[in-house]
Amino acid sequence: MNANVTWLSFPSPVGTLTAYSINASLAVLEWGRAPDPEKPPSPLLEKVHDQMSAYFDGKRTTFDIPLAPVGSPFQQQVWQAMCAIPYGDTRTYGDLAEDLGSAARAVGTACGKNPIPIIIPCHRVVGANGRLTGYSGGAGTETKAQLLRLEGISLL
Repeated sequence: MNANVTWLSFPSPVGTLTAYSINASLAVLEWGRAPDPEKPPSPLLEKVHDQMSAYFDGKRTTFDIPLAPVGSPFQQQVWQAMCAIPYGDTRTYGDLAEDLGSAARAVGTACGKNPIPIIIPCHRVVGANGRLTGYSGGAGTETKAQLLRLEGISLL
């Protein structure tokens, strides 16, 4: 099977991001710039860029992008649970673990493997008592704090 992979790099307030689509679904969003593609970005990647820009400008609170993150069944469950956390709200690793019948550490590991941060909002998952714990993207917890402040969440 030949997958149609395209990508687009663009600046954001949290650093340069690169979005990768596979067969017309977003599969990866990562920090850093990829080499310029040989073909123009797909309409999907233009939509990702537009929606991300609107999010960073405070004009969008949800995303309407077809997603195709690759992960284990448990990781998929955690990522779906993260997508249910509303803009401007947080949940703890323990909250998600309780909902999924799992352990907080396992939820944290799945959060760290999230291939589509921001859109799958792992930044909205915090430690007990609202503590900022690890974040795998950008500048780590500094980037997590920046995204939470953008959403109007006061930090301890």
